[in-house]
Amino acid sequence: MRLLSVSFSLLFLLGSLCAGIFFFLFTARWIDVSVLEHYNPGRPSIVLDDEGNEWARFAYDRREPISIAKLPDHVIEAFLSAEDWHFFSHYGISWRGIVRSMLVNFYHGRRVQGASTITQQLVKLLFFDLKKTFSRKIKEQLYALIIEQQFTKHQILEIYLNHVYFGCGIYGVQAAAQRFWGKSAAEISIDEAAMLAGIIRSPTNYCPLLHPLSSEQRRNVILSSMYKRGIVSSEQYDGAIAKPLQLIQSNQTAEGAHLKEMVRQFLEDLVGKTALYTGGLTIQTAINQKLQALAEKEFQKQVAHLKDELHKPVDGGLISFEVQTGQIKALVGGADFATSSFNRAIQARRQLGSVFKPIVYAAAIEHGLNFNDVACDEPIQIEQGGATWSPSNYNRKFNGEITRAFALSRSNNIVTIKTLLDTGIDQVIDVAKRCHLPGPYFAYPSLALGCIDGTLKQTGAMFNVFANNGIYVEPYCIKWVKDRWGTRIYNVQFLQQRVLTSAVTGKVAKVLMLGLNRVHKWFMNQWFEGEAMSKTGTTNDSRTCWYIGSTPTITTAVYIGCDDNQSLGRNIYPVRTAFPIWLSVTRYVAQADECFTFDPLLKLQTINEKTGKLCLQDDSDAIEILV
Repeated sequence: MRLLSVSFSLLFLLGSLCAGIFFFLFTARWIDVSVLEHYNPGRPSIVLDDEGNEWARFAYDRREPISIAKLPDHVIEAFLSAEDWHFFSHYGISWRGIVRSMLVNFYHGRRVQGASTITQQLVKLLFFDLKKTFSRKIKEQLYALIIEQQFTKHQILEIYLNHVYFGCGIYGVQAAAQRFWGKSAAEISIDEAAMLAGIIRSPTNYCPLLHPLSSEQRRNVILSSMYKRGIVSSEQYDGAIAKPLQLIQSNQTAEGAHLKEMVRQFLEDLVGKTALYTGGLTIQTAINQKLQALAEKEFQKQVAHLKDELHKPVDGGLISFEVQTGQIKALVGGADFATSSFNRAIQARRQLGSVFKPIVYAAAIEHGLNFNDVACDEPIQIEQGGATWSPSNYNRKFNGEITRAFALSRSNNIVTIKTLLDTGIDQVIDVAKRCHLPGPYFAYPSLALGCIDGTLKQTGAMFNVFANNGIYVEPYCIKWVKDRWGTRIYNVQFLQQRVLTSAVTGKVAKVLMLGLNRVHKWFMNQWFEGEAMSKTGTTNDSRTCWYIGSTPTITTAVYIGCDDNQSLGRNIYPVRTAFPIWLSVTRYVAQADECFTFDPLLKLQTINEKTGKLCLQDDSDAIEILV
């Protein structure tokens, strides 16, 4: 394998050399690199909200470029130490670097080191995407050679430093210095210059706003390189390496940062980085700016409160989308993007817990069971996976004979498990898969209690089936994209399919509306007008607290938990954690005149929630179900 790697590298070296000679002899005059003389980052791409107002824009950040003459020598030398020791002595391609990388890669038996010069990196920034191919590498080297012939080293280095990416949307050394320390790049110290230079190799891993420890370690590597090259003295090295990062704090977390990053990643995959940042695109989203701002404010406030109360690294996510279309109106991927860019609304997989129970009852209704059927809530023992399982209810109490409607509305465990066994585990799994919960599934009775993982987006979409009369819709954010001439280059084609009958979902939805009434009395002063249905979910040891609910038009899903999946503590439930966020958002979107529509063949029936028998509405145990 190593011999093959060396052979390929030698072939590549020879091919590059031959191609370079051919290029200079025959084709150099056909390549226009005047873009460097008058480089213009192009037109920004504008992102619109659901009212047609600008919500975000994507553009290369060159608002405050800085002349290389203003930068102290240690800033320039830091970047050379990190990226290209021999920048001022090579002609765009470092043959010495290529040979060195070949030897290093041969020693490790795999590619661990590249050999790109700063000139080649500038070529990648301005002319090519990030896709690594043999032909692109050849072109990159050819462009580097001709650029070196037409521009001075200082011109090349100045353009490079003003356009290189430092992570978190920061482009250019001046913008980076101002964001990290609140000062000009002309004023940064040796340790600060080394930190900036260290980011370039991997902005995702070394940006100090996201990974301060990794950034500091990388900084120290650059300082060591500067010391070995004689750029800094031993006293300067010792003083710089002992300094903490000392970053300034941002005045505020950028609004919708996780959501904007999600949009950016989608668009980069769709059109490429160059077109996104310079192509003048118009992107129509479904985002409602007012709802987004409210959701973030309430989410951040509640997470801060829970952190102070529980003394745990609490975080979570939120998503709100239209019931019938799936258009995402608000999304919160975490309390602070600067601390973590991980998007918990679409990336975090959490155990579902009791929010899975509507699936169990939907399968039961399909199987011929009914909500006025009675089962006994009692201690049980079940053989599962070669062991005896003794499940209990969350309050450790048992209610005796109760209806399935009572069981779902009170999130009773025992009767839900019995319902799953009466229905058949395979039937329940089939319904879950139809509702696009990907699994994996384990055919154990504990599935009734939500022993399955899913993202917040997936779980919210599953619950939305019951608000949308059995029709599944895939939540999405971007509706269309136009190029600078107004031609649509992308139109959303979202998934929409019937997965359950309206009769089944109508029966389940009516019971889910009952569950919401239990918390009404605790939040009367903050309540809303109009109808809603909801479901709580709590996993073992309160590791995740869910609250998902729908008005006739909007479904909102919230989860609260720690990223390391540690317990939130005893007696920590969704009504105390996730519900206040859901309630604030629902109060904003709910309307008094909105009502759910149910299958016209269903009939309303008043029953006793314990016995299942018909009763009058003034009965203290009376509930209404659809049959």
